[in-house]
Amino acid sequence: MVEPRLDVVGSYRHATPKDAGRVMFISIDRILYCGLLGIRSAAALGSITLHVSLGNPFLIRIDKGAWFETRSALIQPNVSHQLKSADELIATLCVEPEYVDCAAIPWMQANAEAALNRVAERIQSVYARVVHENIHDISSPFDLNKALFDGTLPNRRLDPRIESTIDRMRINPYAQISAEECADNSGLSFSRFLHLFRHEVGISFRRFRAWKRARGILQHVNLDANLTDIALAAGYPDATHFSHSIRRIYGMKPKDMFAGSRRLAVLS
Repeated sequence: MVEPRLDVVGSYRHATPKDAGRVMFISIDRILYCGLLGIRSAAALGSITLHVSLGNPFLIRIDKGAWFETRSALIQPNVSHQLKSADELIATLCVEPEYVDCAAIPWMQANAEAALNRVAERIQSVYARVVHENIHDISSPFDLNKALFDGTLPNRRLDPRIESTIDRMRINPYAQISAEECADNSGLSFSRFLHLFRHEVGISFRRFRAWKRARGILQHVNLDANLTDIALAAGYPDATHFSHSIRRIYGMKPKDMFAGSRRLAVLS
């Protein structure tokens, strides 16, 4: 079966020298965004997320806690948080958590401020390169793992029955697949599949699928096209569902995300 992929009528905006400093590197497992923060409500990304200041310190609050000022903040997957920045500049690193051995990553441990600061400094170094060099020269080749971590992060293995489902959604986040279909393909009962999926991944099947679909949209965020066409091509049932889902995950309406990405270079 050929699964759907995002295919809509539109054109991608090409970065120009004036766009220096607004760039997003994206791969199947990593995202690094450097640019404007924008006006956001609370967001809940499905990734391990590191926010790093590119100028002045920013304000952040976790869930509904108190605001505090910082230059970097590590957020666990699916944790609601909100940011504010006086100069509107932010770098955000997203690491997909399903195959990452968090216990073996120094900067993810408690009291690992020094290790976390080293990653933050490397992110700022990448941003400095983007500002001072041609965006397209920096993109090929460019390895985020090498630039930020001196190589790949330590991996963990999943149950093969769950791994096949995850790989399918990672490769094509717009695929219209159901938990029932995945359970059948895995040789598991529906209830057993859902329980095993949550145990292996840490969140429900539905929430994981919603994150992967919303994440996939980022590759096309600088596409000049009708948002309803994008929503339907990405597998959302309608524009309203698309808007609600994107706003819940990113803290922004799709129209604001796409409008704010007119001068964003997206490199994958």
